[in-house]
Amino acid sequence: MAGHSKWANIQHRKGKQDKARSAMFSKLAKEITVAAKMGMPDPDMNPRLRLAVKAAKSLSMPKDVIDRAIKKSQMGDAADYTEIRYEGYGAGGIAIIVEALTDNLNRTASNVRSYFSKFGGNLGQTGSVSHSFDRVGEISYPVAAGDADAVMMAALEAGAEDVESDEDGHWIYSSVEALSETSDALEKALGESTEAKLIWKPQSRTEVDLETAQKLMRLIDALEEDDDVQTVTHNFDVPEEIAAQL
Repeated sequence: MAGHSKWANIQHRKGKQDKARSAMFSKLAKEITVAAKMGMPDPDMNPRLRLAVKAAKSLSMPKDVIDRAIKKSQMGDAADYTEIRYEGYGAGGIAIIVEALTDNLNRTASNVRSYFSKFGGNLGQTGSVSHSFDRVGEISYPVAAGDADAVMMAALEAGAEDVESDEDGHWIYSSVEALSETSDALEKALGESTEAKLIWKPQSRTEVDLETAQKLMRLIDALEEDDDVQTVTHNFDVPEEIAAQL
């Protein structure tokens, strides 16, 4: 499988710093509500809810906000959200997957299509780019969790399928079905992870030039700013000398 993208990691951290905290909390709260509504409202009995709560805690979402989002799932007037995936191509033919939770499919589809059109991309059919990605679980740990060999051993014993380590941290990959179990086993060996989630992992990455990177970032920013969009995944990478100019 493709190696972890250092540029993607830098971009991810930058995004956390630049985005309004309230907007991020809103998206996380929506995922918590949906997860709790689809299963049990108890994180210990609901793997998806447990992962959603973990993601919220990693961004320091207050406990009362998390509890309120869970309780909302049990209310009769809670909105019915639909999970939907959009796939398309950005500038330079870069593959992009957009995952959304929406209570209005027409609105979300119209918005996503307009972002792709405005920033030099094309929205395709479902399945048009996802074949270039693997759906896997990703569990991340800071460098302080241990050296690469120690983390590798712990990951293999926990049932992980792959591990990537560099100076920024460790990324451990599992099957979709084993994510929760693998995450729990790793916490016993390495302590609490930074994040545990399902991702679309690119099978390969394409390096892009400055102009293409700028166009792609404008598209990704527009998508991520939409209230209905939960995640945006791509398969491009940026050389360090170009990243410094962004």
